[in-house]
Amino acid sequence: MDQFYAAVEIKRHPDLKGKPVVIGSDPKGGKGRGVVSTASYEARKFGVRSAMPVSTAWRLCPSAVFLPVDMEAYIAESEAIHKIFESVTPLVEPISLDEAFLDVTGSRLVIGDAETCARHVQSEVLRVTGLSCSVGVASNKFIAKVASDLRKPAGLVVVPPGTERAFLAPLEVGRLWGVGKVAEGRLHALGIKAIGALLAWPEEALAQALGQAWAGHLLELARGEDVRDVISERDAKSVGRETTYDEDTRDVELLRQTLGDLAEDVASRLRRHGWVCRTLQLKYRFEGFETHTRQRPLSPASDHGPELFSAGWNELRVVLKADRRKLRLVGLSAMNLEEERSTGQEELFGASRDKLRRLDAAVDAVRKKHGDETLKRANQSLETGPRHRKRRTGFSPE
Repeated sequence: MDQFYAAVEIKRHPDLKGKPVVIGSDPKGGKGRGVVSTASYEARKFGVRSAMPVSTAWRLCPSAVFLPVDMEAYIAESEAIHKIFESVTPLVEPISLDEAFLDVTGSRLVIGDAETCARHVQSEVLRVTGLSCSVGVASNKFIAKVASDLRKPAGLVVVPPGTERAFLAPLEVGRLWGVGKVAEGRLHALGIKAIGALLAWPEEALAQALGQAWAGHLLELARGEDVRDVISERDAKSVGRETTYDEDTRDVELLRQTLGDLAEDVASRLRRHGWVCRTLQLKYRFEGFETHTRQRPLSPASDHGPELFSAGWNELRVVLKADRRKLRLVGLSAMNLEEERSTGQEELFGASRDKLRRLDAAVDAVRKKHGDETLKRANQSLETGPRHRKRRTGFSPE
């Protein structure tokens, strides 16, 4: 989807059209905490990007209209969009509320070739929701993803099979998955600015300069190789979400808020499908492509945001204590999924699982009616450090 959260708000408030719009927390005159969820294209002209600290966004564009995240509104639009996807093919792999991979191999006899399917999806999304989307058509997921980003908004880029290398060659190396600003700078220092230039390097030389794992990953992508299948969410073995920061960080409050948002989103997706998870996985990435995961079992299995947050935060604290490097990415995944069943077991200070489910349903209803920022989990918005002991306004069953 194109500028999805911002586009939904502009649809709801047409007077915002043409204005820089930033979706996230209150910037408080440049002193606010939190990150940008989405910025309109007008705001992006000032350098505002998603996952950027909202205080930075305010300094770059103080004239922007800053709006709180209304997750229920975006979920409602997303569900309508995904119904369109599923009318084209059952093989839909959601990546987030506003992005998905579709395998349309089996749709050719009904709708037409892949490009025809893409144009059908674009026209139906626009007709049903009034929102635009950009589509990349290719023989694998990586190439399709890169293609979908090239001609926004409302773009359509088709990469015929066999042309993957030629398509990638002139593009900047920052288009490769795992290459952020720091990694891009390292590649530029080696004289590698375009993806095609990577292939001129022997793998041994590149491995010596960058490390074996990262070099192999980059060369594989530069060749346009990606053997992963499209896996529909109904067949998924996990439900996850991650955030990549524009700048590496060790800001504890920012990391807490990010994990809290990720946990609430993952929990909401679990509840939507009637699932609970028995394992919570934390994913984190340092500079370059050094990516790690840590897992923690959950007993009992859970679909409750604060429990997922607590498990993830406990794991991340171990990481921060053991390693002083800044983080580029954090993510949470719910694993070992099973159908939710009421246990009646008493826990969490006497609150049964059924009571927690009713609480989640009540919170979801309030957020849907009054906006996502109306209620925040107190345990996720707690100031940290010896000089910050006051709780912000919030609500928590813990």
